[in-house]
Amino acid sequence: MTTTTVPVPQAASAAQERPAGFAGLMLSEWTKIRSVRSTVWSLAVLVVLTLVFTGLFMKMGIANWDETNAAQRAEMRMDPTGTILGSGILLSQLAVCVLGVMAIASEYSTGMIRASLLAVPRRVPVLAAKSAVFGLLVLVVGEVTAFGSFFVGAPILDGKAPVALGDPGVVRAVVGCGLYLALLGLFALAVGAIVRHTAAAITTVVGFVLVITPMAGMLPGSVGEHIHAWLPTEAGFMITQQHARAGDLLGPWEGLGVLALWTAALMAVAAVQLRRRDA
Repeated sequence: MTTTTVPVPQAASAAQERPAGFAGLMLSEWTKIRSVRSTVWSLAVLVVLTLVFTGLFMKMGIANWDETNAAQRAEMRMDPTGTILGSGILLSQLAVCVLGVMAIASEYSTGMIRASLLAVPRRVPVLAAKSAVFGLLVLVVGEVTAFGSFFVGAPILDGKAPVALGDPGVVRAVVGCGLYLALLGLFALAVGAIVRHTAAAITTVVGFVLVITPMAGMLPGSVGEHIHAWLPTEAGFMITQQHARAGDLLGPWEGLGVLALWTAALMAVAAVQLRRRDA
């Protein structure tokens, strides 16, 4: 009895040995995020609560308009878009920071990252795909949140500080708000990739946003002003302002560029660490 050997086509063999492309990595990361229901629900709740808080803060501002000092009223009239977006952004940025850390640090906690790195021995593309998918997701959610907040807040402010989407600087500020949240999410993801411990990374990012940045604003003199202005969240938040304010050291796009540089630097550190350290 003879055995017949069926040759395997070289193309099929090469396809089996060929590593997954970047599109395949992104699809895999999207499947991970989509399958974690807590992430999807957290983003949905984030949008709803931000819109609710925006409406509440704007209602409170109008209700207390006569008791508000003249300087604050003038600031609201000069930059109503910044007032609207700033009213609900605190909740948004905290949620995005937590989700950014958890997007990667939780994989280290559960050991899932090892399976990903076994499937794709070249580690940096895994980090790049995860960052791209998470950044795009937060960008979409951030834009929905920003435009929703504007359309909730603008009618409430109409009697005291009217603003329309076609006014100078409004579209840039609203679109920029979504960009800010996306970059902030990647900033947090990079910290999570470096620290690799969920609680420690969340503490680091939230502490930086809520504690270090406000404290830097109390530093005396010109040096303190420049340090505060160049911190990532303070600089990035400039993009949400419709018009420049007195004392601003950076313009809207300059500030967003500073946040992008901080994020890129942390991503570079995370990539080097991922290549050199065991998962």
